Amino acid sequence: MTNSNEDGAHWPQAEVAGDLDDAGTLNGRAGASVFLVGGLDGKGGRAGANPYELLSASLAACTAMTIRLQARRRKIPLSHVAVAVSYHHGGHAGRDFFERSISLEGSLGDDDRAQLMQAANMCPVGRTLGFSADIRTNGIVSVGLAASYDDDLSELPIPYIDPD
Repeated sequence: MTNSNEDGAHWPQAEVAGDLDDAGTLNGRAGASVFLVGGLDGKGGRAGANPYELLSASLAACTAMTIRLQARRRKIPLSHVAVAVSYHHGGHAGRDFFERSISLEGSLGDDDRAQLMQAANMCPVGRTLGFSADIRTNGIVSVGLAASYDDDLSELPIPYIDPD
């Protein structure tokens, strides 16, 4: 399915834009959702999610949706699913990884839980991200200290080029 309007014109699945004077805040759109990306809130805090948080949210959303779909298809009595994800650097020569915690609620037997956890690993976003990072899953909905996008951004070797 492609995104198009009545005239047949196509548009991207997501878009982020902003002006230089927006204190670093950008306006994001994904589908019908509109949100802030990065930037400061004027009170010393962040106004929007950073790219690592958005990537983590994408994996969490896809995992939860895949589990929910599997529960519906197999008529598994899942009443609530919660997925928490954090992105981490792998360290010296190690692969980066996503730490994913999944909580399943309902009148679930051991087989039901196993099927739903197996479904989590079939999440399309997870399969895509798995090419360049590992996805570690546990059953606790809290995750460790995540990678800092701001620190990574400040370490980029972007040279200053004097226009004169």
